[in-house]
Amino acid sequence: MPDNKNITHPLDAKRIDIHDPAEVRNWCKSFGCTEAQLKTAVNAVGTSGAAVRKYLGK
Repeated sequence: MPDNKNITHPLDAKRIDIHDPAEVRNWCKSFGCTEAQLKTAVNAVGTSGAAVRKYLGK
């Protein structure tokens, strides 16, 4: 995620960086999930946005 917080989409829309708070917020908003649910999904299936979306049933 860039330093410019006005950009609301990840630079790599295929990967989730759970160490970037702004990116976590954006992914949670996109998936309609909590931060805990997002982190659980990433731990279960990895950082692939598509895999996390499928895991969350979104």
